[in-house]
Amino acid sequence: MGAKHFGARVTRLEDPALLSGRGRFVDDIALPGALNACFVRSPYGHAKVRSIDTSAALAMLGVHAVLTAADLPEPMRSQRIPMILPVADSRTMRTQHCLAIDEVNYAGQAVAVVIADNRHVAEDAAAMVAVDFDVLPAASDVREAAAPGAPQAHSDIPTNIALVVPTAYGDVDAAFGRAAHVFEEEIWAHRGGGMAMEPRAVLAIHEPATDMLTVWSSTQTPHLGRRTLADLLTRDLESIRMIAPDVGGGFGPKAPFYAEEAVIPAAAMKLGRPVKWQEDRREHFLCAIQERDQYWKVAVAVDADGKLLAFRGSMLHDTGAFTPWGIVMPYIAAVTVPGPYVMPAYKLDVTVVLTNKVPTAPVRGAGRPQAVFVMERLMDRIARELKLDRVEVRRRNMIKPEQMPYEIPLIFRDGKPIVYHGGDFPKSQDKAVEVSRYETFRERQSAALAQGRYIGIGIANYVEGTGLGPFEGVTVRILTNGKVAVATGATNQGQGTRTTLSQIVADQIGCRIEDIIMTIGDTGAISQGVGGFASRQAINAGSSAQIAGIAVRKQIVGLAARALGIPESEIDLEDSEAVARSGNKPKLTFAELARMAQGVPGSAFPEGQTAGLEHTAFFAPPQASYCNGTHVVEVEVDPMTGGTTILDYTVAHDSGTVINPMIVDGQVQGGVAHGIGNALFEHMRYDTDANPLTTTFQDYLMPSAPDVPGCDIIHVETPNPLNPIGVKGAGEGGTIPAPAAIVAAIENALSPFGVHFAEMPLSPERIVNALDEAGAYQKLSAA
Repeated sequence: MGAKHFGARVTRLEDPALLSGRGRFVDDIALPGALNACFVRSPYGHAKVRSIDTSAALAMLGVHAVLTAADLPEPMRSQRIPMILPVADSRTMRTQHCLAIDEVNYAGQAVAVVIADNRHVAEDAAAMVAVDFDVLPAASDVREAAAPGAPQAHSDIPTNIALVVPTAYGDVDAAFGRAAHVFEEEIWAHRGGGMAMEPRAVLAIHEPATDMLTVWSSTQTPHLGRRTLADLLTRDLESIRMIAPDVGGGFGPKAPFYAEEAVIPAAAMKLGRPVKWQEDRREHFLCAIQERDQYWKVAVAVDADGKLLAFRGSMLHDTGAFTPWGIVMPYIAAVTVPGPYVMPAYKLDVTVVLTNKVPTAPVRGAGRPQAVFVMERLMDRIARELKLDRVEVRRRNMIKPEQMPYEIPLIFRDGKPIVYHGGDFPKSQDKAVEVSRYETFRERQSAALAQGRYIGIGIANYVEGTGLGPFEGVTVRILTNGKVAVATGATNQGQGTRTTLSQIVADQIGCRIEDIIMTIGDTGAISQGVGGFASRQAINAGSSAQIAGIAVRKQIVGLAARALGIPESEIDLEDSEAVARSGNKPKLTFAELARMAQGVPGSAFPEGQTAGLEHTAFFAPPQASYCNGTHVVEVEVDPMTGGTTILDYTVAHDSGTVINPMIVDGQVQGGVAHGIGNALFEHMRYDTDANPLTTTFQDYLMPSAPDVPGCDIIHVETPNPLNPIGVKGAGEGGTIPAPAAIVAAIENALSPFGVHFAEMPLSPERIVNALDEAGAYQKLSAA
């Protein structure tokens, strides 16, 4: 059977509804009698809660309830939110209570919730809730928080050091001892967020007649959310249905379970009315998961030819006030550093520090952008110090395709050794270099400099662990009207999941792609699921769709062969029909076959036939799958303003066998936009009392359309042997190396002034200050 849809640029099936205003997001769901919620949040980074007076708010017309922690059901009232990825050997790792009990640990932490007729009344009433706070010293800067005698982020935890995680292999000291050169760097990576177009939202209703609690949430992980909610309410899983409808972007912050996802269902059950909460943008800045800060002190040892001998260093990670996903993000950063390079010895000590800021967890890239930034800045340093071309330094150190499978002696976050299966790292770099015209850039740069223009070029490579387990599921079922029902635990926040899974199923069972009815992100449609994060769904859900499709195809062919009285080998499936290859080519439609598969009441099935035409598959990957790529960026910098313009952006990306090149292009292009934000714009700032300073888009800058060029994208397809469809992840590769490549290009543009940068983001102010410190403006004036 030839692939009709797999590998084709199939137009996204999701888009007609979204582009015509027929998307169905949580806030679009209107339930009769629904009430609206507004949370009362801490205005302080750290404080004791002495008392909460709700009387004034309760007296307001239209207010139905004001709930504090004491009003929640047990165990939600007293227990903390279960940690999805617990760390067994640390008593300092914790999550928050659904509503604060006696202490708040970051500005924005929920203390109470007002339930009213509408959001306007709820907000007015929330302002009337009087909370008596006893303000405590706050831990703000992670470097100060890690020092002895620093203010405690939690009054009952005597230290802010949550955990120290060593990662190492090889004889690092010996390698440094025999090195021809040692180069050191101190690197900083900013704190920022995901900033999805749609903030978080929750709607819940409890049906007393069936005791069914239904929750709609703008989440990436409805099955995980249902499990957590069941724990907090001590309810059976089957009595909770959680649905992720259309979700307007996820990027990581919508993967963890939040307090609001517990409090809103509890309020709906308590009041006997549907309750809705829609996060506004300011709340998102205050409360949604962020990623980083990180401070790295690192050194690299190389031989006389610039070949890597060893890496060593330390990383200080700001985890915020709580650890909802354990230490996943700093750990991923730590084990990602070697990337596509042969690194004989390695040692990095990670210190995870509690502060009084919003908790950190994975945002698009999940620790990898800063790891790649560190490694690629070091590669540029080696090239500069040894007067070698930057591409050549990388080429000398790259893992070769003939070395595959290649093991790095570290354990990845999935608990398995890091083993690269497949991939051609030099090919990706060569393709990007070729398309970007890197080899002729010096001529362009000299010509521009003669005109008084400062242009530069940067390059960065990366490897990303994708397709993480434990599993994902897909059910394929032929309906009696001939349509094909597909259900999956995967979710869709804009990635095109519906389209790619439909392509796989349509090819396997020979149906029309428009005949597929897909249910995504609904715990009522499939019993088990994990969700969308870690660039995992094409591998896990895609493979499950392939396996389920093959099984249903076999069922269809077997039933049609028996019904037509011909061998199975004589049956073709096409356009939702089973057609005989010979004779007068009799055929049966999928609708006819599905009705046959239901049997006749009271009659036995013919021999060999089973009930229905359906199969559920759960693909469990043996380990992470590693995609890779190379970014080459050309920029122009105005030394007088520090403004940076991206002139050209090239991406060579290997995500294995590509299901839909158009969708992968979109993922890469969107990822680059996110990476440009990380490199040049986004920075979540706090003052010394851990109060957020950038809580609007006037203060927290985002790239706009003129800042994001269209990328030249090259697909370097090396099939992945770890799954049946040969794919690797594609959702984060556009983001991961972008800051490293962009900052390198800026540094190259300003090379006449000898400035060097080791931070992200790189603001115009920082560029101007660096030029001033280097005496650039005296040189420019003299010229």
